Amino acid sequence: MTTGSKLSLHVPEPDWRPGDTPDFSNVQVPKAGSVRRPEVDEDPEAMRDLAYTIIRVLDRKGRAVGPWAGSLPDEALLTGLRHMMTLRIYDARMMMAQRQGKTSFYMQHLGEEAISCAFQMSLAKGDMNFPTYRQAGLLVAAGYPLTKMMCQVYSNDGDPVRGRQLPVFYSSKEHGFFSISGNLATQYIQAVGWAMASAIRQDDKIAAAWIGDGSTAESDFHAGLVFASTYRAPVVLNIVNNQWAISTFQGIARGGSGTFAARGHGFGLPALRVDGNDYLAVHAVAQWAVERARRNLGPTLVEYVTYRAGGHSTSDDPSAYRPKEESAAWPLGDPILRLKAHLIEKGLWSEDRHKQTEAEITETVVAAQKEAEAIGTLHDGRRPSPRDMFEDVYATMPPHLRRQRQEAGF
Repeated sequence: MTTGSKLSLHVPEPDWRPGDTPDFSNVQVPKAGSVRRPEVDEDPEAMRDLAYTIIRVLDRKGRAVGPWAGSLPDEALLTGLRHMMTLRIYDARMMMAQRQGKTSFYMQHLGEEAISCAFQMSLAKGDMNFPTYRQAGLLVAAGYPLTKMMCQVYSNDGDPVRGRQLPVFYSSKEHGFFSISGNLATQYIQAVGWAMASAIRQDDKIAAAWIGDGSTAESDFHAGLVFASTYRAPVVLNIVNNQWAISTFQGIARGGSGTFAARGHGFGLPALRVDGNDYLAVHAVAQWAVERARRNLGPTLVEYVTYRAGGHSTSDDPSAYRPKEESAAWPLGDPILRLKAHLIEKGLWSEDRHKQTEAEITETVVAAQKEAEAIGTLHDGRRPSPRDMFEDVYATMPPHLRRQRQEAGF
């Protein structure tokens, strides 16, 4: 029997806390354009290196360089900038509305706009996203009406889901946006199952699963990877690593795997890491993974390295667990400013045009907000009828629900 020192439990700790000076020198940021682009049918075993680097396209001068550049024409890049600007302005208005008591809750996307907005541009009509609560850019880029989004946040009579969901838990089958679940990680197994069903039907539609770094600790994440790899489901498995769960740094969920992308290796999946604040890089990687799924080559695991610049939600105070200066120290910059610099470098944009577009988008968002608030907000206006809670549950309402509806006076 071995005797000696006592065992001790290892609990990962962030490198700094409030009051400390943040230092991201441990984040290895490769030179833009330096990471190779494999053939879409490359064997996963031959591309293990891509799970430990960061694919980048935009350099410090705003130029698009390297083998991952060129996936989008100029007009699409201009559209992408507008999508990101719209999402940020929409966020700002809804954050203000929450502070004014017009809604109970909100979650913003500050610093993460490029991920959902660029990814959506790689999909085709009929593909299905299984998102978390920080991918509203998928809807913005798909053309979903802002007024409907706001009505959902306000839970008023214009709410498409009739008050059944928390604010920001959007849903639109037409726009390929599956209903958001408050139970984290469920969307992974749902997306894989949907993709398997598409393959069984011999359809041409693919699915995209979304999860945050913290939720990869959930069992559904691993179950999804098992089924995706076993049945080679046509699905893109996205991990948004924004460094923080609600108050827990990403090292807790990552454990000793080094990167989240590396989790895919144990399942024989191709895995890539991409600069989540680089719109061009996000789109190029998304397009690569989508093509792989569309060609029936199976799933791809993608980790987007980004940073949650704001709080987890309006119920969260990030200054309680991380330095206030941390956002400014993040080495991958702001996704909107980086794409703006690229378009200016190409002669397609200018500071004046950016200010003018910002004003135009703000006017559009404010007009949508007025329209939504005319229907109602949290405390006044028209609300969905309680009768709606009995509808759309079963194709044919069973007797016990009819009885309950009658007892409730509806």
